Amino acid sequence: MKLGLIGFPVEHSLSPAMHEAALRAAGLEGTYLALETPPAFLRARLQEVRRGFAGVNVTVPHKERVLDYLDEISPEARAIGAVNTIVCAQGRLIGHNTDAPGFISGLDEAGISYRNKKALVLGAGGAARAVAYALKKGGAQVAVYNRTQSRAEALCNAMGLRLVTEPLLAAAVQGCDLLINTTSVGLKDPSSSPLPPGLLPRGVVVDIVYNPPTTRLLLEAQQAGLPTLGGLPMLVWQGALAFELWTGIKPDVQAMYKAARARLQDAAFL
Repeated sequence: MKLGLIGFPVEHSLSPAMHEAALRAAGLEGTYLALETPPAFLRARLQEVRRGFAGVNVTVPHKERVLDYLDEISPEARAIGAVNTIVCAQGRLIGHNTDAPGFISGLDEAGISYRNKKALVLGAGGAARAVAYALKKGGAQVAVYNRTQSRAEALCNAMGLRLVTEPLLAAAVQGCDLLINTTSVGLKDPSSSPLPPGLLPRGVVVDIVYNPPTTRLLLEAQQAGLPTLGGLPMLVWQGALAFELWTGIKPDVQAMYKAARARLQDAAFL
């Protein structure tokens, strides 16, 4: 079984280690390849997937662009407007979104409540769309802030969410029960945060960045005594759901966690 990840860049992804551990635990022969795919090469890469892969994951910057090249899109992925998992069935490419249920599984695992809570999503890309969709479906009141306001407006209009503009950001942060950073701010850079210094919510802080495991945003929240959740649970759970779509088998989630954590602790990876 040939699986993989398309994105740009992908060299530091945890997904190969995580999925190869899942394949071993399930007793399946197969490989999971990190397929570096610059935007100009996306169409050609998907033709390659069509010819020889059982499926792939999709990451930045292709989660939205990939929709144009698929034969079929699941209702949930279409509603979200982003695909993170492709199943290749008899040469047909079928797009799914496991980011949304994967995010909720991570919250549930951590015991974080979201129903009837005020949630503020930072960002408006593919991951933000999945998180916002999942939270709204789960009964949260969802607002969105993005530095490029037009992208946030498009997301809010598409899903019926509340737009937060720059002048209202501080009040929105301080008034929310659940803050979720879906931007890449903090990725590989522990000194950066998507929020100004000292600005924190009254409730839980979630950062879907998983490298570093504790971002500056999470560290400041922890120092303020707030509950936090990093990006690893969402990564593992979306991967577990993708694995099940490709194989029909529920993977060993703990084996996936163990492999991902081992890779994160690898000095060469960091």
